[in-house]
Amino acid sequence: MASSRLPPGALTLKQFMRRQQVLLLYRKIFRAIRQVPSEADRKYLQDWAREEFKRNKSATEEARHCTVTHTAGWKRRL
Repeated sequence: MASSRLPPGALTLKQFMRRQQVLLLYRKIFRAIRQVPSEADRKYLQDWAREEFKRNKSATEEARHCTVTHTAGWKRRL
């Protein structure tokens, strides 16, 4: 059997694609937060978003999908 040329810690294609989606969502959320007029509200939302992403960092694929889908709907409500 041929050995892989990838380093042991390399992401699979699926993991790489999911990471890109999460980063895109993170950027979109922070761009939307920039539109909030109140400095205090902006700070609160930034802290909330960061904590949510940190809290869900080790979530399973299925849970991440639910989170991403739910959070994407959140942006539409702004």
